[in-house]
Amino acid sequence: MDRTKNARNIAIVVAIALAVYLLPGGGRAASTFESALWVAFGVGIAYFGLRMYREHRMRLDGLGDRHRALLYGGVALGVFLYAARRRLWETGSGELLWFVLAGCVVYALLEVFRHSRSY
Repeated sequence: MDRTKNARNIAIVVAIALAVYLLPGGGRAASTFESALWVAFGVGIAYFGLRMYREHRMRLDGLGDRHRALLYGGVALGVFLYAARRRLWETGSGELLWFVLAGCVVYALLEVFRHSRSY
C-alpha cells in the first residue's frame, strides 16, 4: 500500500473531525450528514430486499400462504422491534414484551426455514 495515500486519507478524516468540532454549527452539519448516511443505508437495504425477492420469487410462492405470511409477518415484526427498541426498553414490562416478541420472530423465521427444507 502506498503510505502517502493512507496518510492523506487520515488527514482528511482528521480535518473533517476538526471542522465539526471547531466551526460553529458543525454539530448540526454532522447530524445532517449522519441522517443522509442513514437514509442511504436504508435505501441500500431496501434495494437488497427487493433484489432477493425477485431472485427467490418462485421459492416464496412455493412456501404456501401460511408460511409466506409467517415469513412476512416475522420480518415486519423484526423491523418494528428494531424501531421501537428504545421506547420498549424504558420500562421493565416493555423490555419483557420486546423479548417475547423477539422470540416470536425467531420462532416464525425458524418455522419457515424448517418448512422450506422439508420435502
